[in-house]
Amino acid sequence: MLVWLNGPFGGGKTQTAHELLRRLPGSVVCDPEHIGFGLHRTLPPELRGDFQDLPAWRRGVHEVLDLALRRHDGPVLVPMTVVDPGYFAETVGRLREAHGEERVRHVALLARRETVLGRLAERGLGRGLKRESFAVARLDACLTALAAPEFAHHLRTDDLTVPQVADRVADLAGLRLAPNTDGPLRHRLRRIRVGLAHLRLD
Repeated sequence: MLVWLNGPFGGGKTQTAHELLRRLPGSVVCDPEHIGFGLHRTLPPELRGDFQDLPAWRRGVHEVLDLALRRHDGPVLVPMTVVDPGYFAETVGRLREAHGEERVRHVALLARRETVLGRLAERGLGRGLKRESFAVARLDACLTALAAPEFAHHLRTDDLTVPQVADRVADLAGLRLAPNTDGPLRHRLRRIRVGLAHLRLD
């Protein structure tokens, strides 16, 4: 099974994916951003726009995830924001056509604007929202687009912890998670570790 976690930038996709990874034996995280970063690095700087606009990114994401879904025995977890309906059709839609909706699940993690801004500020490494200008600039458009019916299933996360979000996603996908045994401190440290591991330095 493939579980695509959509949502605005700062909406908790990566944290949720790694919580699922921790509690779901045999699972793997496949992050399509790495394909985009690789494409950026092969292009001259003046040609580096939104990598999702590159047909090579959309084809590459489909091909890589199709291979993972066919060859990997466990769940494939995909944290990636995609709000353009056409791009969504070329990635999630094509995977569903090939494997069926039962094997390709999509969940949009949504929250109020102020909730997402708070999460972005928290991951700003002491610089508040200054470090997250890209995410803030696109927040309203993301929230509006993802509320559309084609991006269901919608999961509101305002009042949920990361483990609780993972529990809800697993229930929607019919997956059985190992119990969450983290206390508040260990949960906090785990979130910090995941956040630091996914900092972009280029």
